[in-house]
Amino acid sequence: HSLSPQIHRMFAQQTGRALEYDAILAPLDGFVRSVHAFFESGGGGVNVTLPFKEAAYDWVTGCDEYAGSAGAVNTIVASDGGFRGCNTDGIGLVRDLTINLGCALIDKRVLVLGAGGAVRGILGPLLGASPSSLVIANRTNSRALALIERFEDPRLRASQLEALAQPFDIVINGTSAGLVGALPKVPDAVIAGSFVYDMMYGRNAEPFCRWARERGAARAVDGLGMLVEQAAEAFELFHGVRPDGAAVLRRLREDGS
Repeated sequence: HSLSPQIHRMFAQQTGRALEYDAILAPLDGFVRSVHAFFESGGGGVNVTLPFKEAAYDWVTGCDEYAGSAGAVNTIVASDGGFRGCNTDGIGLVRDLTINLGCALIDKRVLVLGAGGAVRGILGPLLGASPSSLVIANRTNSRALALIERFEDPRLRASQLEALAQPFDIVINGTSAGLVGALPKVPDAVIAGSFVYDMMYGRNAEPFCRWARERGAARAVDGLGMLVEQAAEAFELFHGVRPDGAAVLRRLREDGS
């Protein structure tokens, strides 16, 4: 179902690069076998999606700052006899928010819903964009608290969903509820006037974005731009050239992706 092969092929066409980029379905218990076989067959780089990002972190021989702080890897590049793990998710999110959508993060109060692997990958870049505060709300408060301890930033705090009572400047849905057509249990008051962003895209993001608009969100958008921009970051790691993510995003929107 992934759009990543299409996106990377569009980047290749845009930059004049020749590549083969295909999706590989790895068994749930077979990530290591699959990624090893890929590189043994001559592969130069790989993107990793859920549920393998933590397994990828354990497998690589070195990693960048964001992968290290998150304990999760979504991009692996063969390098100097080893395998370097990177995490481009948060960079993609911040670029989409600030560049494509014109949503400044500096001095903003940000709420992130969820505390799973997807959220772990975005916290470093989000904090680097200088919000005044960043609250992580999750059904299981212990998971949110574990993230607070991992990042050790005074702007971070945890909250249970039902304890939220005031609106935030920016609300980011990092839960997987949209995969089953569900909604995170967020009090209505949190949404009013907020810029709402769902890290899912397309059909999976529609229920939450529609719900947010009905409760007075200033704007509610899906995460297609994050997917494109994190792919642009990965493409640069693979090929040493930065593609124009915004141009590819426009084409995907026009095509109804």
